Amino acid sequence: METPRIAPSTSTEPAGKTKVGKGGNGISKLFKLLPMLSTGCKMVAHLGKPSKALLGRSSTATVTLFGYRRGRVSLAIQEDSRCPPAFLIELPLLTSALHKEMASGLVRIALESETRTHRKKLTDESVWAVYCNGRRSGYSVRRKQSSDEEHHVMQLLRGVSMGAGVLPSPSSEPPPDGELTYMRARFERVVGSKDSEALYMINPDGTGGPELSIFLVRMK
Repeated sequence: METPRIAPSTSTEPAGKTKVGKGGNGISKLFKLLPMLSTGCKMVAHLGKPSKALLGRSSTATVTLFGYRRGRVSLAIQEDSRCPPAFLIELPLLTSALHKEMASGLVRIALESETRTHRKKLTDESVWAVYCNGRRSGYSVRRKQSSDEEHHVMQLLRGVSMGAGVLPSPSSEPPPDGELTYMRARFERVVGSKDSEALYMINPDGTGGPELSIFLVRMK
């Protein structure tokens, strides 16, 4: 199934060559136009009473999932769309496999760090075990610097606060792994402790629960 080109529903700059159109009534409808994300994970039990956010003073963050259709999907967490990513990681998940999970309408991605020193901020940990809807997918290493392609995506989406669709490839040649897709939304950030954090997708129309949740946990 080919993803239609969809313009972000809120944008101050054009996202590359994405075709302009109306964003509909919130992220939920955008998801229905994109082959979709799903849920499950043992980390939720570690989340306690919210405290100050680890990524900054704001109680929200911008989250982007992007990748070539036949390649791996990357996850970026930003204070807002114009800031460099505070957390960037390539997940051990194929974009096509994640799209299939999306089709169920609900996704939980859990990142678990087994570091025991606790001397770093949670988002500064390097090695993460990755779970998607309760199933272990493998390990990933947090990016300390963006790759050229990741930088390309962040620049194209710099003025985009919410949206889903297809972006132009940084190369003039057709990408061997298919189209470069993305999904971006605002997330509520809840910190349980210095070792646990959760991000819950915010529905702009205020209806329903979050379709996508992300958990970061450092195991004790």
